[in-house]
Formats: sequence, structure tokens, C-alpha cells
Amino acid sequence: MEEKEISQAVVQRLPRYFRYLDELRNNGVERISSQELSELMKVTASQIRQDLNNFGGFGQQGYGYNVDFLYHEIGKILGLDKKHHFIIIGAGNLGRALGNYIKFERRGFIFSGIFDQDEKLVGSFVRGLPVRPMEELERFVRENDIDIAVLTIPKAGAAEVAERLVGSGIKAIWNFAHVDLNVPDGIQVENVHLSDSLMRLSYNINHYSQEKT
Repeated sequence: MEEKEISQAVVQRLPRYFRYLDELRNNGVERISSQELSELMKVTASQIRQDLNNFGGFGQQGYGYNVDFLYHEIGKILGLDKKHHFIIIGAGNLGRALGNYIKFERRGFIFSGIFDQDEKLVGSFVRGLPVRPMEELERFVRENDIDIAVLTIPKAGAAEVAERLVGSGIKAIWNFAHVDLNVPDGIQVENVHLSDSLMRLSYNINHYSQEKT
């Protein structure tokens, strides 16, 4: 039986559902209706039901959703019931900040290594792990079952590093470099353009200011 293709719009909303459900669990909430969840998340109840129906629904008429059950089911859909080992390429400020973010482990993402070509950074430590030279990259990926690579390097070298990672068997790249990567089908890439986010924020500030004048 063919697996149903889920739209990226739905996939992008799943982490937000997961985060709100986590907060509800922590606050001792045992069940919630789609209407109550919609009021919290500012998403229509109809949209919530449609999104969750892609995966079987999970709710009961007259009861709503069991918060703990739905939290864990969405976690499984997102693959958070598995461990994912990741490395960081680039030991500058952003790379170090990501390496020191301990909450990744709570979601099953295990910080396993960090690399840089700068000899002044090689041998320093980020959360107890040494910054390794780029010459060790391929062997480390293969020998340590690395799933995900995080790129926090300038765009000039990103394409070459991505090619090396793909050749080493990496499955996914979290790309903070300001360049779109050309990778083979089957390699997952999530692009994070921080400046794009700031420009959208700038637009919204400007748009809001114009509405007030």
C-alpha cells in the first residue's frame, strides 16, 4: 500500500503542535478539543482536524484529544522516537552556539562532533568535544553513524563541503550557509536563511507602521 504524501505545509505545522502539546502536558492538561487548541495556537479548529486526519485523526467525538497520547504520536511522526547523531561544520560563533544548545538532546538529536578548517580553532572544545580538522570529516561520518550535518560556514565553501558529506553517506543537511545546495535526490536539506527572516520582520514592521498612519 502506497504511503500517503503529506504536504509540506502540514509538515511545517507539526513541530508547532508538538511544542504546544508539550506545554499542555507540563501544565497537567490531560485532554483538549480542537477548538481549545485552535484558540491557543491561532489556527482554525478545522485546519487542526484536517492536519491530524492525514495521520489517522487521533481524536474522539465528544472527548477531543488525549494530550499525552497525541504528543507522543506526533513525536513518532516527526521521528523523535529515534536518535539522530549530528555534526557541525564551522566552529565560529553560530556553530558554537548550536553545539552548546543542550535542548537538542531532549528531542533525540545527539551532538557528536564539530569541524573547522581554521588551525586556530582546531583542538579547542565545544561542550566537551574537540574541534576536529576537516581532513577527518569523511572518516568520522562513516565511523560514527552520523545522520545530520549542520553547515555554519561561509557560502563559498558550502557546496564543496556538502558534496563531501553526501559522498560520506550523510542523510540530511541543516544549512545555515547563504547558498542553495544542489544535492542528489534522497538527501534532505533544510535551509535556514537568518537574513531572510529579519527581512520578513522588517517588512511586517514597515507594513504595520503604514497601517497606523
